[in-house]
Amino acid sequence: MLLSAFGFAIMGASVKWVHLQGIPVLEIVAARALISLCLSYLDIKRKRIPTWGNRKDLLFARGAIGALALVCVYYSVSTLPLAEATVLQYLHPMFTAILALFLLKERLHTPTVICIALSFAGLILIARPSILFGSAASDYPAISVLAGVLGAFGSAIAYVIVRKLAQSDDPSVIIFYFPLIALPFSLLLLGDQFVWPQGWEWFGLLMVGVFTQVGQIGLTKSMQTETASRATAFSYMQVIFSAALGWLVFSEFPVIWTWIGGGLILLGAITNLLWKPKPFVANG
Repeated sequence: MLLSAFGFAIMGASVKWVHLQGIPVLEIVAARALISLCLSYLDIKRKRIPTWGNRKDLLFARGAIGALALVCVYYSVSTLPLAEATVLQYLHPMFTAILALFLLKERLHTPTVICIALSFAGLILIARPSILFGSAASDYPAISVLAGVLGAFGSAIAYVIVRKLAQSDDPSVIIFYFPLIALPFSLLLLGDQFVWPQGWEWFGLLMVGVFTQVGQIGLTKSMQTETASRATAFSYMQVIFSAALGWLVFSEFPVIWTWIGGGLILLGAITNLLWKPKPFVANG
């Protein structure tokens, strides 16, 4: 899981670096999707399973929502400090819990309510709207913060759909539909804004795809060898890795509000992950 967190942090840094060289966000999404599509298709062929799956409606929905979320996340990473953009991604447990309540009819337990409250408070501290903070308001572009929040929300919807798809389709097929939709979607929106990469920009785009795969492989292997709760707890090291990369590569250092707000968001997510409510036992 530490390798996974480091891989995703490198991916984020690569996205930011490539965008700073002048490559549009949608082109970066397309490059990642192309690499993931090839690797996912080879994985399906290796397993010798049907390519198109069973619940095609949900598979297409997962791919479309995942593509939209990825565009939002990459835009946020490209236009915000790396640590702040990474922290915003960890709002997804709050959104997942709320969506599961309405869509899957799952109950909200005490740790989940605490997660929602802490995550919302952390979001307010990072965004620092002027109506609440006055002269201490954040100077981050509102559209970038909104993109980060929408990316987390889209990820939460995708997670809920994946939980439904787990009953009918192989994980490799579910993963395959993500780049299958994201590639034509990003190219269509990119239109004539394509910028031909030069020199090290090719390497940067390759890093985006490769380290996405490194992150996914590390995540899968950790889930196979450890309980989900213990393994996932280490994923929050991505925030530390991203903060370090932001400082070393982009000369960014998180402000105190980010440390406090990010701490609240991560505390909420970890509380929801590790605090298991006691099962109800009837008297008599």
